[in-house]
Amino acid sequence: MDQSVRTTTILRGKEEPTLTWLVPQASPRKYQIVYPNLFTFGYWHIAGLYGLYLCFTSAKWQTMIFSFILFVLAEIGVTAGAHRLWAHKTYKAKLPLQILLMILNSIAFQNSAIDWVRDHRLHHKFSDTDADPHNATRGFFYSHVGWLLVRKHPEVKRRGKELDMSDIYNNPVLRFQKNYAIPFIGAVCFGLPTLIPVYCWGETWSTAWHITMFRYVMNLNVTFLVNSAAHIWGKKPYDKKILPAQNIAVSIATCGEGFHNYHHVFPWDYRAAELGNNSLNVTTKFIDFFAWIGWAYDLKTVSQDMIKHRALRTGDGSNLWGLEDKYVCEKNEGKDE
Repeated sequence: MDQSVRTTTILRGKEEPTLTWLVPQASPRKYQIVYPNLFTFGYWHIAGLYGLYLCFTSAKWQTMIFSFILFVLAEIGVTAGAHRLWAHKTYKAKLPLQILLMILNSIAFQNSAIDWVRDHRLHHKFSDTDADPHNATRGFFYSHVGWLLVRKHPEVKRRGKELDMSDIYNNPVLRFQKNYAIPFIGAVCFGLPTLIPVYCWGETWSTAWHITMFRYVMNLNVTFLVNSAAHIWGKKPYDKKILPAQNIAVSIATCGEGFHNYHHVFPWDYRAAELGNNSLNVTTKFIDFFAWIGWAYDLKTVSQDMIKHRALRTGDGSNLWGLEDKYVCEKNEGKDE
């Protein structure tokens, strides 16, 4: 049986009518475990938990501060780099900023940015269907991490071949990261974060390694929360008929990526939120800084009028951050008429 899918085109400068796609619903779904992924993810998380224990027992304060800084930088590499720059093209970046973001993205190590962009564009085009790599209708665990532990659904593979990825494949910075993934990502994600504490302030090898593991799995899991928690819990002030929701806790953890109902309605906004300059959106402040020095430019945004009208037309009537209360009142009054 075919399945109707609500979608939003990724690269737009204005709101356009929602398109409908027919994505086959394969039945029954098969879970073919990818055992190498299962073992590596299992080790990372066990080692990370031991690293958390060491934070309370033997780790030096310099190691913990260093790891926290790397955590934030790695998250920015995902949010400002793979997500807002390369997946959605919400702004443009000059070569120095692209190189910086590629390095930060490599610290996060969520596959290469090329793979990340492909999966994310599929996610937006076929959100919460079998063509979505982390289809949230299959449950919290699947959308959080389970999708990385099993073979891709046939629809993900088929639709992925239809995506236009020419802009990404033609990017020399991203091609470098992809071609030299093992030595380069291995060095900046695992090697240097372990060596620096050992040689700079005398941390033990075991402690440095396990706290690196803890920082790494934290980066993984806070990013995964956008796919899982932000598709389950939260309000939907812009489109009440889709799963993505506004989740403040996820926004805090991910430097501003939890305003997910807004983002799925307006994916071309570089702020990924209606409140681009609030304290929860560190990624927007990062992009704004590089726009100020001229490394980022052509920042795309959505007008306040468009946001308000979309909220009135398809939202759930919940309190809208950054919008005047009168618009919520107008909607509620309209229901009473």
